[in-house]
Amino acid sequence: MKTMILVPAVLLGALASFPAFAGNKCDVPVGEWQPREALEAKLKSDGWKIRSIKTENGCYEAYAIDAGGKKVEAYFNPKTLERVPGSSEDSEG
Repeated sequence: MKTMILVPAVLLGALASFPAFAGNKCDVPVGEWQPREALEAKLKSDGWKIRSIKTENGCYEAYAIDAGGKKVEAYFNPKTLERVPGSSEDSEG
């Protein structure tokens, strides 16, 4: 019985910490952000097909199909537009 309670609690804790991981990498004042359109143009030039770009925990979060045809949920630093850890490939989002 204890195992049945412990496993969901551990999983919930791990999932709850995932967005914060990306957010810690994007501690940039809003005045230093590049426009969302700049990220979109960069990704398109890299062969990505953009589904959406939003702001999440201080990062840009892009849902896209990468140049290799994989579904991607990726986080980007809004100042440098570099991809940051916390991104996942083959996301169902």
